[in-house]
Amino acid sequence: MIQHLLGRGSSVQVPCTVDLLNTAEFVHAHVVLDGVDVGPGDTVIVHDAPTHVAFGEHRVERRMATVTRATTLDRVWTKITAYLELTELYEVGFSAGRAR
Repeated sequence: MIQHLLGRGSSVQVPCTVDLLNTAEFVHAHVVLDGVDVGPGDTVIVHDAPTHVAFGEHRVERRMATVTRATTLDRVWTKITAYLELTELYEVGFSAGRAR
């Protein structure tokens, strides 16, 4: 139990699809893992991932990825910091008048 709280999470290698697009309308890079759900704090490393796509090109390639599961402590920490970063957005105020 203590190992799961403080130690390293388990790792698993899975196939994935890497989708890259670079056009005038869209620029995106997506990775879809086969059969694995990723949770808060988990780490994904795509092996031999393509790093460049020419303008106007759309590439879809198959690669292997290593998913390292977060420990319980890592998951809790990730959720807390995400919540605190989100609450920073609440401090923005809008008013009809001019700021002085």
